[in-house]
Amino acid sequence: MGFARTCSVALVGVEGVVVEVQADLEPGVAAFTLVGLPDKSLVESRDRVRAAVVNSGGEWPQRKLTVGLSPASVPKGGSGFDLAVACAVLGAAERVAPREIADLMMIGELGLDGRVRPVRGVLPAVLAASEAGYRQVVVPEQTAAEAALVPGVSVLGVRSLRQLIAVLTDEPVPEEEEPQELGRPDPMLAGLTVPGAGMGTGVAAVPGAGAGRPDLAEVAGQRAARTALEVAAAGGHHLFLNGPPGAGKTMLAERLPGLLPPLTQQEALEVTAVHSVAGVLPPGQPLVETSPYCAPHHSATMAALVGGGNGLPRPGAVSLAHRGVLFLDEAPEFSGKVLDALRQPLESGHVVVARSAGMMRMPARFLLMLAANPCPCGRHGLMGDVCECSPATVRRYQARLSGPLLDRVDLRVRVEAVSRTELTGARAGAESSASVAARVQEARERSAARLHGTPWRLNSEVPGHELRTRWQPSPGALREAERDMERGLLTARGLDRVLRVAWTVADLAGHDRPMAPDIAQALQLRTGISRGVPVPAGEC
Repeated sequence: MGFARTCSVALVGVEGVVVEVQADLEPGVAAFTLVGLPDKSLVESRDRVRAAVVNSGGEWPQRKLTVGLSPASVPKGGSGFDLAVACAVLGAAERVAPREIADLMMIGELGLDGRVRPVRGVLPAVLAASEAGYRQVVVPEQTAAEAALVPGVSVLGVRSLRQLIAVLTDEPVPEEEEPQELGRPDPMLAGLTVPGAGMGTGVAAVPGAGAGRPDLAEVAGQRAARTALEVAAAGGHHLFLNGPPGAGKTMLAERLPGLLPPLTQQEALEVTAVHSVAGVLPPGQPLVETSPYCAPHHSATMAALVGGGNGLPRPGAVSLAHRGVLFLDEAPEFSGKVLDALRQPLESGHVVVARSAGMMRMPARFLLMLAANPCPCGRHGLMGDVCECSPATVRRYQARLSGPLLDRVDLRVRVEAVSRTELTGARAGAESSASVAARVQEARERSAARLHGTPWRLNSEVPGHELRTRWQPSPGALREAERDMERGLLTARGLDRVLRVAWTVADLAGHDRPMAPDIAQALQLRTGISRGVPVPAGEC
């Protein structure tokens, strides 16, 4: 009788569960049994592993073989267990020493010829292995750079099962030829991305500095919207732009990620883990260092937006936009149920999706930006009375965005049509994204110094109770906001959000705490009612 074990990782959403892969050989009729709640793709690993071992020069044991995946209660799927199953079988057959593989974490798919193919979700899998105390992992060569992002873990990237056997048995490591032709894409990288995954959700990383990056200086006019964009980036506040078609709402949204500071190391790991599991991590880019931008089409389903799918749920747009921007253009055209599903992640910063196959918790701390036309034809409120929509039609269209959802949006700005002078005139004084991003960075540094030692990072995350008791505005500054609350213009949540925006405005202005003009500007950005607050000259 032969027995050997090694380890791999099962992904439940973006969290990994360490799985012990055990192989047991007993006398009897040759058979291969795989137990431990595997899915269809994992059951098929029996044929892949057998062919890979034989084509790698090994001898397949002609005895009763049982491979168990423990814990058996955790659903397991995907082809990432192939490498661990093959090594466990070779250890049980004493082709490799069982003690050499007992403390190894192995992740990878096997081709029939023994080549090791990359799989999605390597980063969260290695993070789970590191948290469980494993210090040596074996991954496909193409994902070695992604696995090496986890500190304190020794990574071995292999190209084939033959190479791994040679390493485990202290034999000379054979060289593997490059299978692809020069100038053609590597077919081995096909396992890292889901076809159409990026297009289906509109997810993209912000381009680096240089040519081709959207710049705020290209936007004509829209002083109020530009100010709201800067406040949203500085404090992490959600934003709603309402205005006629062609006014520049989409242009502003595309330039918002460029105002956000670069991701910290921890944030970059979080974002990369989600993108790796979802299959939208670009090959050759092991770490996402800039804020993601996700703009799904208005026909997106509930599963596409918050996560879901067959079997265990997969990350949706709210998770793909984690630490970045989620832009919903033509927001009233989205399903009402889909939009209202955003209410929980907007408050908590994560989404919990429950399905019959299991429950999954995914990060979803994003900056939401909504854009809408004032009516179905988009011309309501324009000069000349050109709108053909009836008052009832306009009300129904605007009511598609529910009150509870809009109550969670801090900034609401009316975007006016661009005039001929603004569009054709010289815009030499228009600020670039770099200038605004510098002010955003300074404001975030002020808020970070104030919030040091607390669990919050941005003004938008601070609970209202703390703002009312621990960080109070200047005396009398809230008088106008309190009157709006008494008149029903603000809810209790709305007053808290006005306080958060006021702190961001104060940070941008360099004030120690919000004063009456800061509160007035926050109210103007929240309610859309003019408070006589001029747009600062530096923010035009």
